[in-house]
Amino acid sequence: MARALDDVHEDIRKEVAGRAGALWDVALRLHADPEYAFAEHRAAALLTGELERAGFAVDRGVAGMPTAFSARSGHGRPAVALLLEYDALPGLGHACGHNLIAAAGLGAALAVHAVLGGSAGCVLAVGTPAEEGGGGKATEVDAGVFDGVDAALMFHPGVYNWRRAPLTAQVQYRVAFHGRAAHPTGSPTEGIDALAALIELFNVLAVLGRRLPEASHVQGIVTHGGTATNIVPEYAEGRFGLRAATSRALDELTGRLRECAEGVARATGTRAEVERATVRYDHFRDSDVLSDRFAGHLSRAGIALTPPVPGVYLGSSDIGNVSTRVPAIHPFVAIMEEDGSDHTVEFAEAAASERAREVLLASTEALACTAADVLLCPGLREEAWARHRAAAER
Repeated sequence: MARALDDVHEDIRKEVAGRAGALWDVALRLHADPEYAFAEHRAAALLTGELERAGFAVDRGVAGMPTAFSARSGHGRPAVALLLEYDALPGLGHACGHNLIAAAGLGAALAVHAVLGGSAGCVLAVGTPAEEGGGGKATEVDAGVFDGVDAALMFHPGVYNWRRAPLTAQVQYRVAFHGRAAHPTGSPTEGIDALAALIELFNVLAVLGRRLPEASHVQGIVTHGGTATNIVPEYAEGRFGLRAATSRALDELTGRLRECAEGVARATGTRAEVERATVRYDHFRDSDVLSDRFAGHLSRAGIALTPPVPGVYLGSSDIGNVSTRVPAIHPFVAIMEEDGSDHTVEFAEAAASERAREVLLASTEALACTAADVLLCPGLREEAWARHRAAAER
């Protein structure tokens, strides 16, 4: 069995090498034509077209999202999902490298399909729109797209070579205060200043922030502060982004936000409204046994992955929602040096660089070999599921 698996890995590497030019072309085409959350029509058409021509059965518009898709090779269990992100950032293009994520997921799915042909179970290529704020994966999770899947695999370009992703739980809330309008000079005692209440909420949250645990924070902006300086604002609104190291900690932080808003409302005579404004991203739960496999395969390309630096967090992603349902990996592979940052013009340029091409091909190969391991190794699947369930109980 070990020899047979080695043969499969070798055949996969040959497949990826043979598709190198085509995969890089896909990455560059996506890079040159950035589309944004839930509007990635050309990207979805490009990717589904490639999968359909290779023999995948493609289901477009999954989970009620026009730019989401699921492409299937084979049937039943075991099943492995390769995730494709392809949305860009307004004003910055592919400054998070999603063009590389899409091309790598595509290439890995095509390579496993070519080598195994659906004989060992099911390979899914899942198109996941709107990672940058829309939460396409969260919607797909709720719609059951990942039901019956044994592992979800993807990589993310970055500035670190890290085996797993320290991704926090995240959500945004709208907080509004209702007061009473009045002339600030003619009848100042008649007014109830909603903006003053909102400002006080910022002050209270600043005090709260000094006592929050590591990785928890609240960042807010004023989205409506009144209509004129000679009218006491009867309505004020802010939007607050909440992050925490775990989903449970995020729930606790959300409760604190509500308590603070309601307390300010009582103190100022206003009425507070607190409502969720975005999809909630759960924190990422890494399948270490599968991440180890990916890291081992990637090391063949001379790229060594290390554990993340303790205390450093790299934002949030809807891959966290997927990781609550199935064993999942989300390693970071560097396409620029550690003094850089994603979500910058420089990172967008790096996503079309020669280094990005090398990372794309190495990561595609590692993803495809890891997917084959999931399909062909029952013991690996059992261990991944056992650890996944144990983590869920903690």
